[in-house]
Amino acid sequence: QVQLVESGGGLVQPGGSLRLSCAASGSIVSIYKMGWYRQAPGKQRELVASMTSSRSTNYADSVKGRFIISRDYAKNTVHLQMNSLKPEDTAVYYCNADRIATQFSMEYEHWGQGTQVTVSS
Repeated sequence: QVQLVESGGGLVQPGGSLRLSCAASGSIVSIYKMGWYRQAPGKQRELVASMTSSRSTNYADSVKGRFIISRDYAKNTVHLQMNSLKPEDTAVYYCNADRIATQFSMEYEHWGQGTQVTVSS
């Protein structure tokens, strides 16, 4: 069973930085795409950043130039370095993995449990 476990959320002042990490486990051979989504209260979940196995990236316009996504393909982890944080970045951040090849099957769209990021003075 594929599982995603996130870490690194918390409270930070405006202008500060946080680094989120997500580790995937469960007899994984490879993962096509890993990324981060976020959901603020009263809003829909939205893509923050994603990276494919060919290192192609996709960022939300609102985070371009401030957030950096990276992957460790050997460890099946994905990280999100968040800099120059703004109050509007406050949300629950979810790790996502798609097209996961395991020793037994191909699996799709797995989500982590979410980690809270709060940007406030």
